[in-house]
Amino acid sequence: MEGPNLTTVTEFILLGITDRPELQAPLFLLFLVIYLTSLLGNLGMIILTQVDPGLQTPMYFFLRHLAVTDLGYSTAVGPKMLVNFVADQNTISYYGCATQMAFFLFFIVSEFFILSAMSYDRYVAICHPLLYTTIMLQKVCHILVVIPYLYCTFVSLLVTIRIFTSSFCDQNVISHFYCDSLPLLSLICSDIQEIELIILILASFDLISSLLIILLSYLLILTAILRMKSAEGRRRAFSTCGSHLTVVTVFYGTLIFMYVQPKSSHSSNTDKVTSIFYTLIIPMLNPLIYSLRNKDVKCALLRTWNNLCNIIIGFCKL
Repeated sequence: MEGPNLTTVTEFILLGITDRPELQAPLFLLFLVIYLTSLLGNLGMIILTQVDPGLQTPMYFFLRHLAVTDLGYSTAVGPKMLVNFVADQNTISYYGCATQMAFFLFFIVSEFFILSAMSYDRYVAICHPLLYTTIMLQKVCHILVVIPYLYCTFVSLLVTIRIFTSSFCDQNVISHFYCDSLPLLSLICSDIQEIELIILILASFDLISSLLIILLSYLLILTAILRMKSAEGRRRAFSTCGSHLTVVTVFYGTLIFMYVQPKSSHSSNTDKVTSIFYTLIIPMLNPLIYSLRNKDVKCALLRTWNNLCNIIIGFCKL
């Protein structure tokens, strides 16, 4: 009996979001606006939290890294998707596909642990306000992001190397708009049980561990808030957590909807729409949520704008 027809794959064909020609131009314009909004919003948040003196606190340190991860995985996917809307054939090279998947995995997994670190920061701020500056030292904040980044590098390289050192069949068509691990597994001819097990273990650990930290933090926060005698204190505590809780709900809700539903409920179109939401829409929404719901960010943005205007006026007077 002959084995599978193995070929040396040099490129992959991405089926994209739709195969209807009349939708290509409108979708290109729509996603161009979404990506540019995400790019400007997250870059603005990174710069603002870096330069404004009023935002040099642990909370905004983590917010800056959240913007970095949002910008990272949306950029890993967005530009190539936009190019494919106007290209004659939606192709991506073998190494380009591996690179895209590696960067996407690194940034998307990093977001889990950045959100966890942010929830821990809110727990310390509300439950131990007098010890906040003692606990959340700059060294501690750096540890809370450096260790996850190192771990996510390991996860990204492990999964990417395991997939791209496997034997692909003569099929090179990926039923998606970017190089994701699950569609690529269906193209592998060799035994994929070990790779599937690795992905299942890592994905379960990342999702469950980060979500448990968030749930435990907010359970303790809720307990502390209910013990507060002042209505104003409770209101301020809730407003402190509001933006982060909104981001967590949207992010985890989308991922759970996509990956926890039964296989019988999965469809290619549903998975694509859900993927669009968490790869492009969420990175666009996060800076908007934090800027619209956070008085400190709005004040910092106004200060930065006024300073910029003063600099421009000063140059004009020269």
